[in-house]
Amino acid sequence: MANRGRMMNPAEFANIAEAERKLWWYRGMRRMLFLVLEPWLRGRQIRRVLEAGCGTGYFAHLLERERGWTVYPSDIAWSGLAYASALGLRRLSQANLSALPFPENAFDMVSAMDVLTHFPPGEEDRPIRELARVLAPGGLLVLRTSALNILRSRHSEFVNERQRFTRRGLTRVIRDSGIRVLRCTYANTLLLPVALAKFRVWEPLRRAAPESGVRPVTGWLDRVLYGCLRAESAWLEGGFDLPAGQSLILVGEKTA
Repeated sequence: MANRGRMMNPAEFANIAEAERKLWWYRGMRRMLFLVLEPWLRGRQIRRVLEAGCGTGYFAHLLERERGWTVYPSDIAWSGLAYASALGLRRLSQANLSALPFPENAFDMVSAMDVLTHFPPGEEDRPIRELARVLAPGGLLVLRTSALNILRSRHSEFVNERQRFTRRGLTRVIRDSGIRVLRCTYANTLLLPVALAKFRVWEPLRRAAPESGVRPVTGWLDRVLYGCLRAESAWLEGGFDLPAGQSLILVGEKTA
């Protein structure tokens, strides 16, 4: 999704729809996200949730099914919303993240998974201001985004990734929008050396064309890779942040 039409490559939606239920990365990242988020849900009334940049809608589907929240899935790409519609999701909207079709203070929680990365550097403040605008005072902002520019890859090119973030840079722009950062941590850390070798050594040597990195792996490898994310989950659950990683997870609260 991008304010200048640079949305995610539509061809990637089919890959995501096939993989996101069972692939190690999706299962592990959802586990970590909820472990980071859960402490901040206690004592809160979450009724209306905006899932901005919902893609295929599967995450919104999980929020409705497992949490019982009323979710409003929104994405700029109809190719993603078509999958969301097939899941039975309602309240769908096709919208640019920089101009959301919702009033101020409309939602108790706003989530955006791997969306900010599609905005050009320096323009991420526009969608973040929109997310803050539609979030009610005291509501939660939940973000996940790609981290560290050194990890740009052939997959990054394929999905039209425009930038990756550092923790310092992401927290700065979030705070500037009037959101208090409750927690921000890197994730997918243990596999960082493997990613560096693949993206900075192997892919340049191959000189391969941009291609999707979302593909199934053999059962034993899926279990090993998921095990790495599960180990990180235990660290995060203990309240410890990870010092570097391939993704960032942030939970914030809109000030009154």
